[in-house]
Amino acid sequence: MQATVFGALAEPSRLRIVELLRTGPMSVGEIADALDIRQPQVSKHLRVLGDSGVVSGAALARRRIYRLEPKPFEEIVRWAGSFERLWDARLDSLGTFLETLADESPDDPR
Repeated sequence: MQATVFGALAEPSRLRIVELLRTGPMSVGEIADALDIRQPQVSKHLRVLGDSGVVSGAALARRRIYRLEPKPFEEIVRWAGSFERLWDARLDSLGTFLETLADESPDDPR
């Protein structure tokens, strides 16, 4: 997974654009109107998102329509999932430790 994806998503306006595009493809103007951001700024953010592979754009008449690309998000899911075994093992160890403490504690809390 490329760090450029996280870098692109780290900027709040770009993250808002990605969240908006979850609802479906949109033009620059639609994104600008929905987020109350000027079109030139939206275009700059879309360029960064496009360079990182998060979005793609296609010409439709005189407009450019942007949509999310699934691959970067699939990679994020795989990366985050790689930590699942680690946390499962740690939580299992914690559970064992807490059971040991419960077994060792006297019935009388004094």
